[in-house]
Amino acid sequence: MDNRFHITIADIDALNSQDPHLDVFEGKKIPKELLYSQRMTDMLHRFCPDASENLQIAIRAQHIQRFTHPREKYPMDRIGYLQWRTELKKFHGEKAAGIMRANGYAEEDIQKVDDLINKRRLKTDPEAQTLEDVVCLVFLQYYFDEFIVKHVHEENKTIDIVQKTWKKMSDKGHAYALSMTHSDQALNVVNKALAQNT
Repeated sequence: MDNRFHITIADIDALNSQDPHLDVFEGKKIPKELLYSQRMTDMLHRFCPDASENLQIAIRAQHIQRFTHPREKYPMDRIGYLQWRTELKKFHGEKAAGIMRANGYAEEDIQKVDDLINKRRLKTDPEAQTLEDVVCLVFLQYYFDEFIVKHVHEENKTIDIVQKTWKKMSDKGHAYALSMTHSDQALNVVNKALAQNT
């Protein structure tokens, strides 16, 4: 890959580094969205080692500057949630496009990344499904245990989120998810969710 790819990734990271919300990882405080984007890239490399340059950029920019659009600024109901998600995807796509354009990418590549981030052609584009798989795998590996703790007295909610996540994934994604190491509590919820699906 040429130098513009590495510059593009660095530009995305620079914006995500501005996230005032911090997560602790290996004893270090790291901007939340920077850590998320790095985890997305790492998972992509493991799940799909031959991923295209465009898919790698879309993966890295999946949550670019998400912290500028807090959920609390939208109505706390289903309609507000959908509005938030729709505006976020548009924002992420535009941010990624601006960086790619500044670094000399062709409009065709810029459009492809925007399509991937906005989950267009999810049913017909294998790369869009790969991105969706990676999003789900990152959630299951890094954020699901936290979700379980948050909803410790709402097992139905944790089972439901697994079932919804599972429906978004491909067969390859399912197999990879089951091959990952999970905590006992996460594995228990996953097994219950899948048992109810059968």
